[in-house]
Amino acid sequence: MRIALLSPYSWTYPGGVTRHIEALACELTAEGHEARILSPFDPDDARSVRLHRGARPQQRELPDGFVALGRTVGVAANGAMSNMALTPHAVHALRAELRSGSYDVLHIHEPVVPVVSWDALCSAGELALVGTFHTYSENALTNGIAAVGLGGRRRMNRLHARIAVSEAAAWTARRFYGGRYRIVPNGVQLQPPREQPRGERPLRIVFVGQAVERKGLPILLRAFEALRDQVAATLTLVGAGHEEIAHMLLDGRGVLALGKVSEERKLAELATADVVCAPSLHGESFGMVLTEAFAASAPVIASDIPGYRDVVRDGIDGLLVTPGDALALAEALRRLALDEPSRVRMACAARERAERFAWPAVAAEVLDCYEQAIATGAPAKRLSAVAVRYGLAPADLKPRIPAERLPSLQPPVRPAQPPEGRAPRALRRGALTLSCLGGLALALLALRHIGVERIVTSLLASKPGLLAAGLALMCASMFARAIAWHAILAVAPTWRRAKRRDAMQGTFIGVLMSATLPARLGEPSRALIVARRLGRARETLPVVLGTMVSQTLLNLLALSLLGVTMFSSFDPLDGHHSALLAATFAPLAVLALVLLAPLIVPRASIARSQQNQELIGALRRALARLRDGLRVFRDPRQAALATGIQLGAWALQWMSCWLLLMALGLDARAGVAGAAAVLFAVNVTA
Repeated sequence: MRIALLSPYSWTYPGGVTRHIEALACELTAEGHEARILSPFDPDDARSVRLHRGARPQQRELPDGFVALGRTVGVAANGAMSNMALTPHAVHALRAELRSGSYDVLHIHEPVVPVVSWDALCSAGELALVGTFHTYSENALTNGIAAVGLGGRRRMNRLHARIAVSEAAAWTARRFYGGRYRIVPNGVQLQPPREQPRGERPLRIVFVGQAVERKGLPILLRAFEALRDQVAATLTLVGAGHEEIAHMLLDGRGVLALGKVSEERKLAELATADVVCAPSLHGESFGMVLTEAFAASAPVIASDIPGYRDVVRDGIDGLLVTPGDALALAEALRRLALDEPSRVRMACAARERAERFAWPAVAAEVLDCYEQAIATGAPAKRLSAVAVRYGLAPADLKPRIPAERLPSLQPPVRPAQPPEGRAPRALRRGALTLSCLGGLALALLALRHIGVERIVTSLLASKPGLLAAGLALMCASMFARAIAWHAILAVAPTWRRAKRRDAMQGTFIGVLMSATLPARLGEPSRALIVARRLGRARETLPVVLGTMVSQTLLNLLALSLLGVTMFSSFDPLDGHHSALLAATFAPLAVLALVLLAPLIVPRASIARSQQNQELIGALRRALARLRDGLRVFRDPRQAALATGIQLGAWALQWMSCWLLLMALGLDARAGVAGAAAVLFAVNVTA
């Protein structure tokens, strides 16, 4: 049989689909078939690096008969980076190969991915078409646009046979595209059985995956830090480099980050693992690393999510834990570390389970699908042939199964804490109401003291254009502050890498609360907001507060520059220098306390009672986390970026104050130095 295996992803930026196609081609060739791989190919040059956000392509050997379909572009999709061919050259090369290849069957992997997969469905002529669906996603917006808005359902009807690698992948396909699907899992190359090491030695944990949010690496690092204090263990990261995890890592003891490695090195690391950990949060349709671990006789601890649930049998060949729960993950790791008989039993069961996913068995099922597709043939009636040609009827000539709404495969979210009682809820709402009433009372008191008539008169006498310009500059400075804070958050060791919108939301709500309540309430508010968005708020909050300390350092630098300007240029401040300078000592004292606190707080070991030891230990850990927020100053590039943008925000505020003084007709008496004095006084007294 002459088979074309089509991949929409780059051969030199390999992922799970590429590895699947490569291994399937080898197995089909070994069984006497002629299998060719049609795939995009990115050469190792500067252009490829630019198109893939700085990532270099891997040097990989090309299989016999490989057909290159041009370059790809790195596109963020489903929580990871996909490398897809989006150029007319790829379509032209594909069509030319299909015309001249004399293939019996075209096997399209990921038929829903643009652009080559889409075109193959429409330009393959009378060729038998088989599609394998690898992806699990519940995103109704993107899948709905692809399926309905871009004609995906009609294109999928051109397939004579449909394969899904798991029930999770089949769920996505049935939900958005309809049709019949045969479950054929990803294959794995079996490794020789190995003896399970026994005796006293550190537990060797291996993680395989990219340092992207959905892979759950921050969760594993927190769990490992908790585990390491109780049992001897090491953690090896395959696919994630030290630079990529530096912002997540609090204490690197026992962690070895190998970065990207060869396939041989990856299999060697799996072969020496006591347990393989896969803490992904979502978006996994199968989890090839799980079957690779099984083939290496290693039990796994994986998140209880769709895709992984199809592979791991909880308590038999591995353990399933709640996704995103570092404590549950640490407890599962500790259980296997201390229970050697269970670990050995699971390792043996994992090796037996791998037989189900061995490539000879998987390839036999795929070949059966090929034969089914070839045997389908063309419709006998002309009208049916037209309907199949235009995707109005399924090419398998069976009754049409439409897309339908299906229950979610995600387990229901369990509340992290018990429901709040009526009394605490009433108390919280009462406190919020009192705070709002207090803010309103203060505002009314200020209006009474200043006088509404004076405010209205000043506004009527002002220049609206300058007022609007001043307001616009003040809003621009708020955006700049948020961007500077994001530059600081980007290098802090948080659960997940902060996004710009996290910093924006925290800054905007913090400013709003500062404007309506006592000003300093805005600072803890924005810290709480961002900590909750980054996950694990209780542990992340000290780090976020530390990033605000970093921003405070930059604010003190800006205040000192303003002070020099106004003291040297603004006459009304003569004789009052000491009072204004004294007002700046409070934030400096707080800053010094934060920096020196770990040296001042005694070590837990000197405390006599267990309770005091735990209290001091928790305090020292919180202070250490707080200082982690200052990491930006260890990164010259990020420090320069944050400093420049933060000082730029102050410059915008300064110009805004000056425009407001001009609008109120006070610029002749105050000038630029007066605007500096106003900005200085507002920030120091706040």
